[in-house]
Parts: sequence; C-alpha cells; structure tokens
Amino acid sequence: MFANLPQVTKNILLLNIMFFVATLILESQGIDLTSKLGTHYVNSPLFEPYQVVTHFFMHAGFFHILMNMWLFVMLGAYLENLWGPKRFFIFYLACALGAFALHNAIGFYQIHELRNHLSSSSIPMNEIDSIIKNTDRSNLIPVIEEFFKKNNYAIDADFTSYFQLCITPMVGASGAIFGVLSAFAILFPNTEFRLYFAIPIKAKYFVGAYLLLEIYQAFENQTGDSTAHLAHIGGAIVGGALVLIWRKKDRQNFY
Repeated sequence: MFANLPQVTKNILLLNIMFFVATLILESQGIDLTSKLGTHYVNSPLFEPYQVVTHFFMHAGFFHILMNMWLFVMLGAYLENLWGPKRFFIFYLACALGAFALHNAIGFYQIHELRNHLSSSSIPMNEIDSIIKNTDRSNLIPVIEEFFKKNNYAIDADFTSYFQLCITPMVGASGAIFGVLSAFAILFPNTEFRLYFAIPIKAKYFVGAYLLLEIYQAFENQTGDSTAHLAHIGGAIVGGALVLIWRKKDRQNFY
C-alpha cells in the first residue's frame, strides 16, 4: 500500500513519522521538541513564526499520530488522485492554516484580556513574559513561584489561566485531517465507512456527526480536555469551503 501512495500523501506521511521519531529521541535526551515546534498562541511569549508550519507535523503520542495518519492515508490518497498533487497540497496547507487561525482567534483574545487584567493589578507582565520565554520548561514553575514570592504577588486563578494558555502548545495534523474528512464527505457523501470495522455508516452522516460533536465540545469547556476542538472545526470549514468552490468551478459531483 505504501508503494502505491501518491507522492504528496506519501511525503506528508513520511514527514509526520520523521518528526514523531525525532521528538521521541530528543525527549530522551532532555530536549522538549514539542514545546519548540508545536504552536503557541501568537501573543504568547513562546510563539515563533515557524511554529505556524511545524506544529502540524508534531503529535502528542503514538495513538494521536496513528489515528491522524490512518485517516489521512485512507482518504487523502483519494483526494490527491482526484485533484492531482498541486491542488491537493494547496488544499492540505490551507486546511492546516485555517485550523491554526480559528484556534488562535479565541486564545488570542483570552491571553490579551488576562494580560491587561493582570497588568492593572500591578504585576509586571513584561518581566513575567521574559521569564516564560527565557527559562527552561523544567524549571519554569519554581522560577515563577520564586518571582511572585520575592515581590509579594499572589498567584491567582487569572494568572494560572494566563500561564497555562501561554505555555501549552497545539500540535497535530488534526485540523488538516478534518479538512480532508469534510472534503471527502462532500465529494463522496454516500461512500460507506466501517465504524469500529463493523458498522456501516455513510460518509455524510459520519463526518456530520463528528463535526457536531466537535462543535459541542469546543463550547462545553470540559475540565482536563486538552483537545484543540476549534482547530478541528477551522480545518473542516476551510476544507468544505474549498471543495464547494472547486466543485462549482469544475462542475463535478461524486457519489
């Protein structure tokens, strides 16, 4: 199967695997590649422009990359064979960037508001941001606690939220994969998937239900849920919009 994959699909798969293996190797040597190459919110002190691209080659664990790449190889190859490598690559990149944009839309505002509130409480946020940016991740919490203790500041819920938003990276190709799912459901709505390898379900119902679940979870804000649901929705929106535009232009339907 691997030998028969179209070129862009194969190369993206290989890049994801390479980044994942490199992350494991460097992690064993004390280097946190996830924090460096995963993307932070654009107004976080840890954000770097290159993270806009590198984050969608990073994954949080084996099952994360396994599920993403399984869906990508299964469905992405269909789309690349249909569109050709150039259009498919543009599509994949656009979905990934759309996921990044929607994920940032809410987080950017939250960080901005929290930073203004903390600044109004006389907390020197420029110094805090400098500590976050220049301190090794393994020592960051003790250094922050020492700074607050030394200057008689209280670590409250607002600062905890600000700190977590700033240091938590988003990783994964999931946003782009949701774009692929959305495109496939529009182009091949009646194609059947096998849910849990047994239950037949048409693509339009599977993807539609999945997106509704993501929208619900994005606004539910469940404790401990670290999934970037807005990124999934952003990728799906861009993927669906591109397919509808191209389908109208090409005047093609697939069932």
